[in-house]
Amino acid sequence: MKLIFVTGGAISGLGKGVTSSSIGRLIKSTGNSVGMVKMDPYLQIDAGTMSPYEHGEVFVTEDWGECDLDIWNYERFTDENLAKVNNITTGKVYQNVINKERAWEFLWKTVSLFPHIPNEIKEQILVTARKYDVTIIEVGGTIWDIENAPFLEAIRGFKKELGSENVFTCVVAPLLHLNYSGEVKTKLIQHSVSDLRKTWVIPDAIICRTEIEMSEEIKEKLARSCDVDERALIEAKNVETIYQVPDYFKKQGFLDYLWEKLKIDVSTSNLENWNILVNKITEAPIVVKIWVVWKYTAFEDTYKSINEAFIHAWVANNSRVELVWIDAENIKTPEEIEKALSWVSWVLVPGWFWERWVEGKILAVEYVRKNNIPFLGICLWLQVAVIEFARNMCGIDDAHSAEFSQTSQNFVIDFMEEQKNITDKWGTMRLGSYEAKLWENSLAAKLYWNTDITERHRHRYEVNPNYHEVLEEKGLTISGKSPSRDLTEFVEIENHPFFIATQAHPEFKSRLESPHPLFVWLVKASLDNK
Repeated sequence: MKLIFVTGGAISGLGKGVTSSSIGRLIKSTGNSVGMVKMDPYLQIDAGTMSPYEHGEVFVTEDWGECDLDIWNYERFTDENLAKVNNITTGKVYQNVINKERAWEFLWKTVSLFPHIPNEIKEQILVTARKYDVTIIEVGGTIWDIENAPFLEAIRGFKKELGSENVFTCVVAPLLHLNYSGEVKTKLIQHSVSDLRKTWVIPDAIICRTEIEMSEEIKEKLARSCDVDERALIEAKNVETIYQVPDYFKKQGFLDYLWEKLKIDVSTSNLENWNILVNKITEAPIVVKIWVVWKYTAFEDTYKSINEAFIHAWVANNSRVELVWIDAENIKTPEEIEKALSWVSWVLVPGWFWERWVEGKILAVEYVRKNNIPFLGICLWLQVAVIEFARNMCGIDDAHSAEFSQTSQNFVIDFMEEQKNITDKWGTMRLGSYEAKLWENSLAAKLYWNTDITERHRHRYEVNPNYHEVLEEKGLTISGKSPSRDLTEFVEIENHPFFIATQAHPEFKSRLESPHPLFVWLVKASLDNK
């Protein structure tokens, strides 16, 4: 059991997640099994209640875990399904310790921050680490965040208990290039390493985030001032796509350095197939545009999975897609919708929560349906599509969702009966992987090449089964349902060039090595009809 820790330097946002994921891909390329863990200092039990404007999208695992965005990085780089245990938060740690105290597990002892919190962190890491040859553990935040102290103490404890031949620590720190003077400043790296050492955690490698190549002079200076071997300095320069980073690290001898420190056999490392796919990302010409209507416009990471799913799809089609983002706030009236959508050829709408301008969304779906604009709707937009169809094609003028209306007599979108008496909001959520049965002659079945599939969900309301019959009579095909047949998973319109919506989040399962069929087909169809 080998552990590789990735910690932050002086500032956040340097790419610890990409660094950790790239190390994971490198380890996997050697034939060793690899586990991934993210440790976050916030007090939430999970990322489900955090603002997408502050934290990016919430990623959902197969086992209904709402996790940090970095879990997304890990899955896509290693092509492995992770679980909620792979995301450790301060909230989870304290909750477990308090529950153990109430269960008398610490009877007649004083429960305190040290050692009980670091010990709990170590126990949670080992849940994953015991299953793999090598486990990479990322510590969120920076070296200067006071809430990270228990995590750093856990690292120190592991190194003492398991030995330096089994524990390896990286620190990701910024190498500043001052454009106005042309100088390169190393002080933030030096202070990051110095402050990490004050916690008795000695870094084995320094990942130097930089916009320019590191000169030999800078490497010598850093090696001397940080008391590390020059081989321990790994340049992390900006690249065209994050998927280039594993090979970039490998070419700098990072795998060989790991072999020396941890005695991991790296002789069989092979990134050839990975690099073939990566080259397609950078070499494919821009051929087609797809319009994406979005809500959280202030922070692009709120739809990170959508972006990446299209990258994976264009690799599969050898053609690059340009995404044109349309602010949902600009399509609240028929006039705004006409202006925004009259010139588009393909529309994808990712999911989001809350009522904001729901009537405008309904008008937008009506526009793409009537004007035969190809449409892929995700999560909430399946529900919006159902409301629009019920109003305009089924004659149910007040059709609405119980989430958005208090007065409608026709909630075509509603809680299921068993949900209505649940007071815990998370008890009403449908999270994680669920099975779906696709109608064998449907577009959905054609795209998946299968009638039995699973997809990941994150929503609370469902299409009301009482309206299934009238919707289908008027031409809205419910092409995918749960095995029990009461939950709607896919809807589509047969006499439309391409109109399909899913209650799930297919973007969560797309990866470079296994792109999601819905996105692959959308790109292919747009190429065929450009």
